[in-house]
Amino acid sequence: MKALIIDEHIAAAAAAEGVAMHALLRELYPLTRSITGAGLRATVMRLGAEVPLDVTEVPSGTKVFDWTVPDEWSIDEAFIEHESGRRFAEFRKLNLHVVGYSTPMDTTMTLDALRPHLHSLPDQPDFVPFVNSYYKPDWGFCLTHRELQSLPLGKYRVVIRSRIFPGSLTLAEHVHHGSSTEEILIFAHDCHPSLANDNLSGLVVATRLAAFLSRRETRYTYRFLFAPATIGSITWLATNELTLPKIRHGLVLSLLGDGGALHYKKSRGGNHAIDRAAWHVLRKEFPASRLLDFSPWGYDERQFCSPGINLPMGRLTRTPNGEFIEYHTSGDNVDFVLPQTLGQSWLACLKIFEALEADTSYVNLSPKGEPQLGRRGLYRSTGGYYTDVPDRQMALFWMLNQSDGCTTLLDIAEKSGLSAGILARAAIDLQASGLLQVATVEKAHRP
Repeated sequence: MKALIIDEHIAAAAAAEGVAMHALLRELYPLTRSITGAGLRATVMRLGAEVPLDVTEVPSGTKVFDWTVPDEWSIDEAFIEHESGRRFAEFRKLNLHVVGYSTPMDTTMTLDALRPHLHSLPDQPDFVPFVNSYYKPDWGFCLTHRELQSLPLGKYRVVIRSRIFPGSLTLAEHVHHGSSTEEILIFAHDCHPSLANDNLSGLVVATRLAAFLSRRETRYTYRFLFAPATIGSITWLATNELTLPKIRHGLVLSLLGDGGALHYKKSRGGNHAIDRAAWHVLRKEFPASRLLDFSPWGYDERQFCSPGINLPMGRLTRTPNGEFIEYHTSGDNVDFVLPQTLGQSWLACLKIFEALEADTSYVNLSPKGEPQLGRRGLYRSTGGYYTDVPDRQMALFWMLNQSDGCTTLLDIAEKSGLSAGILARAAIDLQASGLLQVATVEKAHRP
């Protein structure tokens, strides 16, 4: 197997990866996902056809920190039917039409009595909103505001054929073992119904990353976790506390398929290696990217970064949650997600991983003066570099000059202005020539 070096061939493969991810996203889109249930398991099963997954079912009623795993929810059908026979908000046409975790219902009522249970978006009259009531028994329907305004007076039959019962919550993991037991954790939530960018883009990018890494030798062990938002990450944390000390870096992935710029949200600490590596890669390789400070709101980074856990966990998205009008609506469909941006997001993650893999301290084994690189073939133009030759040569000089056993590759990248990727490839060449070696743990330790 090959090491994790992102050369021009891998970069060129991003477009094809984007097409493959978009095809997988289309398959997953119709499934009826929620925080529990058959649709969630069907999603996990399909992802498991791409990469092997270890699946854990956590029983309803299990205490997980301050939460309790809820009962399971399943649904077969839902609609409202006017006395004329005309149906509205049919679940079989769009699973967003029913409020998530709606309790069973089969009754007749007037439109006035029904209205408090109908949800729409007056400011976005052509979108169906995503609404749920996971932890408080309730029921309802979602429809476009135009359709809501068109509902005729009269009586309506309200049907929700659902069940809420003691079951379990599904967690799925894929672990790629590296030479070290230290881990990089990648999390993607898998609980939203037909929302393509929020939910599915993160799932397909994470899955294709896992498949790619399975063919590479890596320094770190990579743990990919697919779980429902909030309750899923909390459940995994509560049931895997012995694993947490192994986690050195982490990324939450979502909203990776829209046309916006990449956004990196810092971890709670704000200056961990993942924060430095991610922002170094994004500002160098994807210059339109933006850096966001940490806040205890958003996706599951707030669970991984809670004070009692405090993992070095950042978040990568394109347009952040709530900042595009399609967010949590039927407008977030498969056509909203672009294959090319999925591919670019996949490549950005790999470059971040490459930077983390290479971020160690090295020792120059010929530190007295500049070693003669020409006789070692290090001045000639060789394969594997997609920047120009002067940058390659400068990378060699910077690695030799700064490799004192304490300065890390990310330190050198920030000082030199060169990308972590080209410095990593220079380090490999210098090691192969006997001019550089990885520092011992003691020398590499930084307070």
